[in-house]
Amino acid sequence: MLIKAKGLKGYLLRSLDGDIGSASEFLFDDQFWAVRYLVANTAGWLSGRKVLISPYSLDGVNTAEEKVFVLLNKKQIEDSPSINTDEPVSRQFEKLYNGYYGYPNYWGGPYMWGGYSGFSRDRATWGPMASEPVGGDRHLRSTHEVTGYHLLALDGEIGHVVDFIIDDETWAIRYLVVATKNWWPGKQVLLSPKWIENVSWEEREVAIGLTRETIKAAPEYTDESLLTRDYETVLYGHYNREGYWVEELAAV
Repeated sequence: MLIKAKGLKGYLLRSLDGDIGSASEFLFDDQFWAVRYLVANTAGWLSGRKVLISPYSLDGVNTAEEKVFVLLNKKQIEDSPSINTDEPVSRQFEKLYNGYYGYPNYWGGPYMWGGYSGFSRDRATWGPMASEPVGGDRHLRSTHEVTGYHLLALDGEIGHVVDFIIDDETWAIRYLVVATKNWWPGKQVLLSPKWIENVSWEEREVAIGLTRETIKAAPEYTDESLLTRDYETVLYGHYNREGYWVEELAAV
């Protein structure tokens, strides 16, 4: 299912033995644009301490009840490594975190989830993992931080990032939601992170290899739009790109 990052903010987090707080934001890596952690606000529990929850511990989203189900109990979360979320998440912390829960290192291979191409919670499929990063250094960014970044098309600025569309089966960020209201009042469009050519984290700018006219003519996205495969097929057809579902099927 495709879900909006902002839409999940405030959703109740239901652990195996009770509520643990609410969803705050997501941390994703800047190479694969995959969600690595949900940041949980535990106000009212653990003295409001913020904790990170890996997708390996997330067991689905119920949009009707506004709940996210977590495959952990309160004791596990309470005893998990503590982090100051006002500071960058270090690789040292991630190694400690994964060791505590027994999760594989996502940076231990060339794929989005390390040494294998697909996301799986089945420990039997994980196999041995390399301990060091592959393909260069990777950094974690927050969806809250990147919201508001300016989008630069090939021929100039086109709008800014207002949200993210996340696949809750693979935990890939499928789309950036971009508001072009500075150019065409009220219109929002979807753009795949795969089409990004460069991100200037210092300047808060995202450069994409498309013209403003191409983006202007893209199918409009609204909060009421249904993100069906038919909608996505039309979207990718407009941009003359192959759908991510085709690429992922070929990789299996």
